Amino acid sequence: MLLDVVFSLDSVITAVGMANELVVMMTAVVVAVGVMLWAAGPISDFVQRHPTVKMLALSFLLLIGLSLVAEGLGQHISKGYIYFAMGFSVFVEMLNLRARRAAEPVPLRQPHAEPSAPG
Repeated sequence: MLLDVVFSLDSVITAVGMANELVVMMTAVVVAVGVMLWAAGPISDFVQRHPTVKMLALSFLLLIGLSLVAEGLGQHISKGYIYFAMGFSVFVEMLNLRARRAAEPVPLRQPHAEPSAPG
């Protein structure tokens, strides 16, 4: 819940920047928090079942962080390049998830049993 409140600050900043009316701002924040609360559980479960998605999310954070550092140093990186790279990565990960789900399990050999000594 605390994490949802922290992330809702981003929604507050966005709502303030995009709207001039207080009612619109408040509605946007309430809706954003509601969507986060509703989606947090299913998304968390999905990420726990698919660890490669964690790495993909981390790489997105690193990509965004790198672009922000570059912008801070005066080097402009077109957002189109960043969005294309992220979209392509998500597409490849979707293909990987589908391929893993459709793959047949690897057949294992039966354990070797030592013959029992006559006796």
